[in-house]
Amino acid sequence: MTTRPTITVKWAQTIDGRAAAADGTSQWITGPAARADVHARRAAADAILIGTGTLLADDPSLTARTPNGELLVAAADQPLPVVVGTRDIPADAKVLRHPALAATGAQPIRLAGADLAADLASLSERGIRSVFVEGGPHIVSSLLRLGLVDELLVYVAPALLGGPGLAVNDLGIGTMTDIVRLSFTGIEHHGPDLLIVATPEPKETR
Repeated sequence: MTTRPTITVKWAQTIDGRAAAADGTSQWITGPAARADVHARRAAADAILIGTGTLLADDPSLTARTPNGELLVAAADQPLPVVVGTRDIPADAKVLRHPALAATGAQPIRLAGADLAADLASLSERGIRSVFVEGGPHIVSSLLRLGLVDELLVYVAPALLGGPGLAVNDLGIGTMTDIVRLSFTGIEHHGPDLLIVATPEPKETR
């Protein structure tokens, strides 16, 4: 059987399930306490994975940092950046200055995304055992649709946005018999925000 890393998917949303406003902006849905929790969880992962859509929209650093911007763990221990998709990374993207890569001049790990199961298996071959996925909705939905998610971290802000910017896109579910059921394994408060921790149930138990 092909091995793959443990996959944790995180997103932040309003209480009505929106991860972005109608104009595409998404920073910041949740408050400082929730964001600090995210960075602590990033620090425990071997890699952080995003799609090129998120990279181009948000220009994230993909590092684990303290609230004042300092590295939460040493540069050599920072999670490796992984970018899924075929679009070019802009020359001035923050991820190209990632501290885990700076010393060696290495580039972010690139995955084409056409076969996510094979892509994740290739990460395992690199020695990556845990991946923290930060979206966006296309990547999240694809992983859920393929049954490649081990844990979900959903940060819910007490706010409403409305509009089209859903946190999860089409999962290919046409009937209730195919619904993706989850088991709640934890609920935490971080400032005004709520963190729901869940695991997808095996398909045979749905």
